[in-house]
Amino acid sequence: MVRAEFAEFREALEQKKQELSARLERIHANLRRGYEQDSKERAKQLEDNEVVDALGNEAREELSKISAALQRIDAGEYGTCVECGLPIHEGRLAVYPYADECIECAEFDERRKRHS
Repeated sequence: MVRAEFAEFREALEQKKQELSARLERIHANLRRGYEQDSKERAKQLEDNEVVDALGNEAREELSKISAALQRIDAGEYGTCVECGLPIHEGRLAVYPYADECIECAEFDERRKRHS
């Protein structure tokens, strides 16, 4: 992939990173708020917090993938599969800009995980 194309992907990754960081801040603020005195309401809030915390975990995982993709851009390794070394199709990167594997390697990994 040509280095000029990296600029578009970097911009998309940086934008997504900002969105996720803002989402995480809202999640943290939500989790820090106090609980109601009413036991039914408190139970509902605890349940809601579990869902919110799970969303926070997903956002943190995605931020980690984005940071790794930005490091690969800086190292000149972006767009190359970490497993087989072949180029990652541009269409895959357009949809999943922090992909570190080509579709074939990613599908192989998914099949292996399902059978483990």
